[in-house]
Amino acid sequence: MTISMVAVWIVAGAAHAENLGVEAGDPHSMQADVAIVNARIWTGADPPVPGRDSAGGGAAGPTALAVADQKIVAVGDDGSMRALIGPSTRVIDARGKRIIPGITDSHTHIVSGGLGLTQLALRDVRNQAEFVRAVEAAAEDKRAGQWVVGGRWSVESWADAPKPSKTWLDATTRDVPVFLSRMDGHQALVNSAALRAAGIDASGPADPPGGEIERDPATKEPTGILKESAMELVRRHIPAPSLAERYEALRRGMNHANSLGITSVHDMSEREDLEVFRKAYEAGALTVRITAYLSVSDWSSHMEVVAKYAVRDDMYRVAGFKGYMDGSLGSRTAFMREPYSDAGSQALHPRGQLNAMADPPESFSSRVVQADAAGLQLAVHAIGDQANHLLLEAYAAAFARNRVGDRRHRIEHAQHLLVEDFPRFAALGVVASMQPFHKADDGRYAERALGKERLAGSYAFRQLVDAGALVCFGSDFPVVTMNPFAGIDAAVNAKTLAGEVWLPSHSLTLTEALRAYTANAARAIHREHKLGTLEVGKLADIVILAADPFTLPIERVGDVKVWQTIVGGKVVYAHPE
Repeated sequence: MTISMVAVWIVAGAAHAENLGVEAGDPHSMQADVAIVNARIWTGADPPVPGRDSAGGGAAGPTALAVADQKIVAVGDDGSMRALIGPSTRVIDARGKRIIPGITDSHTHIVSGGLGLTQLALRDVRNQAEFVRAVEAAAEDKRAGQWVVGGRWSVESWADAPKPSKTWLDATTRDVPVFLSRMDGHQALVNSAALRAAGIDASGPADPPGGEIERDPATKEPTGILKESAMELVRRHIPAPSLAERYEALRRGMNHANSLGITSVHDMSEREDLEVFRKAYEAGALTVRITAYLSVSDWSSHMEVVAKYAVRDDMYRVAGFKGYMDGSLGSRTAFMREPYSDAGSQALHPRGQLNAMADPPESFSSRVVQADAAGLQLAVHAIGDQANHLLLEAYAAAFARNRVGDRRHRIEHAQHLLVEDFPRFAALGVVASMQPFHKADDGRYAERALGKERLAGSYAFRQLVDAGALVCFGSDFPVVTMNPFAGIDAAVNAKTLAGEVWLPSHSLTLTEALRAYTANAARAIHREHKLGTLEVGKLADIVILAADPFTLPIERVGDVKVWQTIVGGKVVYAHPE
């Protein structure tokens, strides 16, 4: 958009005059609630410039915008905004900084993430000794009946990569039960006290469907590692947080998100979270727009729950259900077509495991058809190539049976794909909801797990975009950092956490990565008419960046910080400086 086009933008804003309480056709009678001037605006709607990946291909872009009644009413240059600025208008001088549309995190667990901000964090420990010391310190002040919870650990980056077991914990935690989830949430390390609480010992119980109690092959004693559904045998004994604690966790999670430029989330929600969201919504306390997907194993018996909480508001809505096909690569529970390259001869599940709700696939497919017929959008976790293939088959069956177009069912993660399945995403209208920082994490060991040949279908951002798929990005917070610029860095620069460049041919451009967090994320939830770009008539979700990703050296894009975050024209975060 050129500066000469500003009159068109302002006149277009007159179409929304009815909402502003002014006379239609007279844009100069509008008074903006907020005007942002002296900026460099990337609207997110501009077509890409061939051969370039900049915020406007070098052409002069808009420098100002105006907001009224929570919507953008004008985009143009500083001079054109003067007519819209009145005595009560808040004028924000952006000081020449870059403005982008509000960022959407397309896959979060925001309440559990908020809880995790106060729990034991082990992600950055560097070896077994540090791990043990951290757990010991957390257990010291616990009273009888209190648990040590948290974790988010991974040993993959350690020099010796030892195998965790309960022996790491027992000597220092004594009778304090400990439950520490692995980074991906598909495996947990527990101590003997926690195993006793759950009644798990050498004599039983048997592995639950879709899970594994890891045991010593000779003695059958549990090692302390629980995978997938086996985690629930212990987790059900941990005192659940109260509604008040969950509410406070949501507040912490939203504040954290806002500080990172996040204005919307697609949340994979527990049933208890929906009550927290509704309470915050009714109190006017939401500072992040929430689209929720209820995570339950039996969709049919929870239809009334979705109806109960379906507010369908710009700030909060329940879109459908979350489901699971399989586990994770790091836990070797992602379901693959062929065995893992590093699967030992004694591995119980050398190809990984289907989740209990996805096994058998025919039964799962019928549930997909039922939910689709009810008009619900599905967001289903699939990481292994065969799990993704089976999920695409289920979505194809729903399309063939119900003949409903443009439902935009989602595959959450879509990390490892069969190459022949790339074009099926676009053909079926399936959204690839991906988390690019997982590539930086998993790139340290994925080749060891899968072998080089299968990597052609791994973290295939570029290949899916080129095949016409709708790709949106998120974090999976609290599994990894919520920082979207860390995700953009991984998607663009292809570096692992070990600093090595890995699968660079799968990378996106900066503009493509930003769109995956903005316009594409809005399309993924059927909200492209309201969110995702800075255009007249859309909701005023805006981020002012402290540094310009379009002018920084691309290898520094992960360093970008947020200066201000605005939701519906209201500043919800301002950097202290």
